[in-house]
Amino acid sequence: MGKVYLIGAGPGAADLITVRGARLLAMADVVLHDALVEPEMLALAPQARLVPAGKRCGRHSSAQHFINKRLVDYARTHGVVVRLKGGDPMLFGRADEELRACEAAGIEVEVVPGITAALASAASLKRSLTLRGVARSVAFATQSRAADSAEITAQASADSLVYYMGRDAAQRIASELIAHGRAAATPVAIVEAATTPRERSVQLTLGDVRDGRAAEWFDAAQPSVLLIGEAFANAQVSTPALLAQVLAAA
Repeated sequence: MGKVYLIGAGPGAADLITVRGARLLAMADVVLHDALVEPEMLALAPQARLVPAGKRCGRHSSAQHFINKRLVDYARTHGVVVRLKGGDPMLFGRADEELRACEAAGIEVEVVPGITAALASAASLKRSLTLRGVARSVAFATQSRAADSAEITAQASADSLVYYMGRDAAQRIASELIAHGRAAATPVAIVEAATTPRERSVQLTLGDVRDGRAAEWFDAAQPSVLLIGEAFANAQVSTPALLAQVLAAA
């Protein structure tokens, strides 16, 4: 009977995985990896069998119960089984379901944390998620499904808001936040493919996003994070010229 490791791959760049995560990857017999894990990261597991286990919103994905079963099956025949997840396993990563499946099968399992995309995006923007006198609370949210009024109210009360998987719902998110009291002039920074060679970012306002001015900027093939709040004013974005084009076309 082997052991399963749920390892956070971090936001993209291979050298942002933890030392422990890299060491375990080098020892792995099997690696079940997310679709967003970069090829350079998988190269850290040269002797392992690489098994895609990606879940992408709106695309063909592995069913979660099937991923759970494969983890258990591989652990019964291999010594070191890694479930490599983008970002941190414990944030929007369905880690709990995989932990429970391994535990129910009597398989030892360990979690190795990783850098989540919100932290990496803030670092790229050179803007802290918290700011003395401005932002003392942070909320992480996902808008893959419509949120009810109570959930939106709770999100709107946080000083800094980070939305994962928010591209398709960006306009609705902005409209609902404004309706719940956030000012239309609130800064919004959007970061795509953080820490990878494809990274790019843009800064708008909540009103701009509500009015659809971000829609043409998004690249549907890339993961994106929306960061909303006064802490992100004057963020160091990578596409200021593109921002001017977006605003001019609106």
